[in-house]
Amino acid sequence: MPVAASAIYFLNLRGDVLINRLYRDDVGGNMVDAFRTHIMQTKELGTCPVRQIGGCSFLYMRISNVYIVIVVSKNANVACAFKFVVEAVALFKSYFGGAFDEDAIRNNFVLIYELLDEIMDFGYPQNLAPEILKLYITQEGVRSPFSSKPSDKPVPNATLQVTGAVGWRREGLLYKKNEVFLDIVESVNLLMSSKGFVLRCDVTGKILMKCFLSGMPDLKLGLNDKIGLENESQLKSRPIKSGKTIELDDVTFHQCVNLTRFNSEKTVSFVPPDGEFELMKYRITEGVNLPFRVLPTIKELGRTRMEVNVKVKSVFGAKMFALGVVVKVPVPKQTAKTSFQVTSGRAKYNASIDCLVWKIRKFPGQTESTMSAEVELISTMAEKKSWTRPPIQMEFQVPMFTASGLRVRFLKVWEKSGYNTVEWVRYITKAGSYEIRC
Repeated sequence: MPVAASAIYFLNLRGDVLINRLYRDDVGGNMVDAFRTHIMQTKELGTCPVRQIGGCSFLYMRISNVYIVIVVSKNANVACAFKFVVEAVALFKSYFGGAFDEDAIRNNFVLIYELLDEIMDFGYPQNLAPEILKLYITQEGVRSPFSSKPSDKPVPNATLQVTGAVGWRREGLLYKKNEVFLDIVESVNLLMSSKGFVLRCDVTGKILMKCFLSGMPDLKLGLNDKIGLENESQLKSRPIKSGKTIELDDVTFHQCVNLTRFNSEKTVSFVPPDGEFELMKYRITEGVNLPFRVLPTIKELGRTRMEVNVKVKSVFGAKMFALGVVVKVPVPKQTAKTSFQVTSGRAKYNASIDCLVWKIRKFPGQTESTMSAEVELISTMAEKKSWTRPPIQMEFQVPMFTASGLRVRFLKVWEKSGYNTVEWVRYITKAGSYEIRC
């Protein structure tokens, strides 16, 4: 695994070193001089955040009036390095009362050195969670007089957290009503030809959760994904029940998910953080249910007139409906006048984006709407350039519908006290890059 940092420097806007820490001996202590000479003094700070000088790479980021510079001499994990900087700044802000600038660094030298020793070891990032580090680095930073954020007190009885077993949840939580809210949010990306053929289509989704549960509960989530259902049928020695199954691609989980159990049992088991968090992200490339079909017809009548006809069909269930439907039909820049006829909603010409914008507040399922427009163009003496016809774009939200077909089969909550829970599940599909060529 490539290292994330050999050394880290904190510089002010003049290039003076405020504080630094060497993690490996493959870079010299004076490497910051090269950064100051070749980057800061040449006014190239805003061109690229990664620069290579000699045999070393410099990765830098400006936060307030401080430059944070990471130096590596070998192949480095750049994404990991910048992620480390962002998380480290968030950690420092939690100790300094929300402020991170030159004054905050000068007032907290000792604390910053202690934190730098904990959050990185030999160039590899370690635990940067503020709620964990504050359990054993209890020194409070010198807070900015402008900060009104109260100090976070150490959590008692947190031996389990210090070991890193469940670092995202503290013990002793108590709620009068134990509830779990689960949202499946999907974005549909589509590129369709003018004849109705799908050229590219995929769905990116995420599962958002909001937990208000007492104690240390263990949750188990079941989805209608193909791998999970096949594994469950094998364990129970019975065939899969009829119903649609989907194949999830590029799945990433929150750190609370038990990956060992997922690899062996193909079930999503986890001890949830308190409050709101993103449980998982995924992508679907096959078997996508398109919520809308768009059939455009655009005719150019000479040099000064156009006829535009767009028919939109909703493919989802009749009991569902879409909200905030917007259809943007591009027109030439020399458009002078437009007239519309729509079966539902309202349409107008937006000169700032050179589009006919058709808005429908509520679009029922299994219905269709049409828009007809006559466009008058300004006649010019210059040689006419062929119009490139950019694609039609759509925006929408469809509650209780998933384009991927993903469904929650069960959500089980176990806690040693045996309390009852209320589970809420909601689905919503939005338009990502939803384009139709015309």
